Amino acid sequence: MSNVEVLPQERTYSTIRCEQSDQSRTFWCHMHAGGIEPGQRACFTPQLVSDICAWQRVVGDRLRLDHDDAGYVAPHVVLASDSDVFNLGGDLDLFIRHIRAGDRNGLLDYARACVRGVHAFHNGLGVHAQTIALVQGDALGGGFEAALSCHTIVAEDGVGMGLPEVLFDLFPGMGAFSFLSQRIGPVRAEQMMLDGNVYDVRELQRMGVVDMVVPRGQGVAVVQDLIRNRQRTSRARRAMREVREVRELVTPVTLDELMRVTEIWVDTALKLEHRSLRTMERLVRAQTRRGGGGNEAIPQRM
Repeated sequence: MSNVEVLPQERTYSTIRCEQSDQSRTFWCHMHAGGIEPGQRACFTPQLVSDICAWQRVVGDRLRLDHDDAGYVAPHVVLASDSDVFNLGGDLDLFIRHIRAGDRNGLLDYARACVRGVHAFHNGLGVHAQTIALVQGDALGGGFEAALSCHTIVAEDGVGMGLPEVLFDLFPGMGAFSFLSQRIGPVRAEQMMLDGNVYDVRELQRMGVVDMVVPRGQGVAVVQDLIRNRQRTSRARRAMREVREVRELVTPVTLDELMRVTEIWVDTALKLEHRSLRTMERLVRAQTRRGGGGNEAIPQRM
């Protein structure tokens, strides 16, 4: 990537790789820094969630300090991945342990941290940043939710995206319904959440879920071009966003809404029975094998 440098950090991140371009006020967060080693899983571990949230705070604080309206350049934040998948979802192994222990507080703490992260992307880090998800590999469950929380989704050909939580009698509880409803309406959002299917990105583009589908290997270049083109009309785009807000054509997803939904998710998860937990265990094994370079598919049905 040209004209980028490592983002000055307040702490060391072990699970993400950060880059910035001062000229374009663009900040990149690559999950699974360095890729996934054998035996690891490209999922939202507590460490990954913590690192992303800490990075969001650093970038948000920096943009607040650097803001210069006289030379306004719209900031952009890009969520991507160093792995061959975008993200395979929540830390199912952690879910299983908390559910079997009846540890509501532990599960709720994890879920709330995830919700803060996706809401920050949806909210432009509180500084009107435009957020982009660059999806160059499969995005499932929480990985799909993270992409949906961004303002724009750019996906490469051949990628699959879906919400498989229904396979173990649960629902995606970190923003899927709220974010999907904004894009395709609540009825179709509920249908997607309950069918458990993994969709090809071309189909998702036709549905209005994915904004752009590009040839494999061209995602980074396309996102860079997209940002440059947008910044030529930064002031007009910002003004139109304010007009939409005044006209109430866009209803933001609030943090309170997401927190309420995730409490329902936690209480539902704690009621899962043995059969559902066994299905989760099988998915953990499939995720682990994919982390080791395998191509095992995530099961489509229980």
